[in-house]
Amino acid sequence: MSADRLVGTFVKLPATESVEVAAQAGFNFVIVDLEHSQLSDADGLRLVRHAFTMGFPAVVRVPECNRGQVNRLLEAGASGIQLSTVTSAGQVQELVAATRYAPGGERSVSLAHPVAGYGATPLPDAVSAEPPLLVGQIETAETTDPLEKILAAGLDVAFIGTTDLTVALGFDRARIDSRVRQIAVAAEAAGVALGIYAATAAIAYPDARYLALSSDLSLLREAVGQAVKDAR
Repeated sequence: MSADRLVGTFVKLPATESVEVAAQAGFNFVIVDLEHSQLSDADGLRLVRHAFTMGFPAVVRVPECNRGQVNRLLEAGASGIQLSTVTSAGQVQELVAATRYAPGGERSVSLAHPVAGYGATPLPDAVSAEPPLLVGQIETAETTDPLEKILAAGLDVAFIGTTDLTVALGFDRARIDSRVRQIAVAAEAAGVALGIYAATAAIAYPDARYLALSSDLSLLREAVGQAVKDAR
């Protein structure tokens, strides 16, 4: 993270061209979506590997913290892990443990993977490398633990999942805005960067530093629709 806003987009298509186009277009990162897409685990690993070889950051959204899956994604070169539907500090602590080597976590160690140069990187260097970005999606009307406790458990980004939040709050604009402000205030107090999803830049929350703007699939649909409209 930096002081400036970083803008990424969700990748839902299995084509590595999506990653390349996003990088060429000027996005700062992509979020490989293993929750709301038709991507298989193998597709996700391939997209992450492609981004890594390009030197382009790829965060991966997962619906739950599966330690084996998380470790494989990190060994393939994922720059961060984005965990959906975070409602407790325990979920964050589990994610921290899965993504940090001992003594800061419980991540299993291997050097036989791309990030460690397939064994070329010395063990002390491999385990002392900068840890991945941890993003927690806050997208429910209430959480089991207080927001302050959740955000203090080890997240780098508090990401507001606006779509789920909108449904959870019955499409009530006033309640949605209030919940967004509540999360934003808690993130600022905890010193955690604020993230949010927006279908278009025009509706993006102004204080968000980690902006997930639309997706490759949605952007393609909009461009194709506009092209057909223009042609007719």
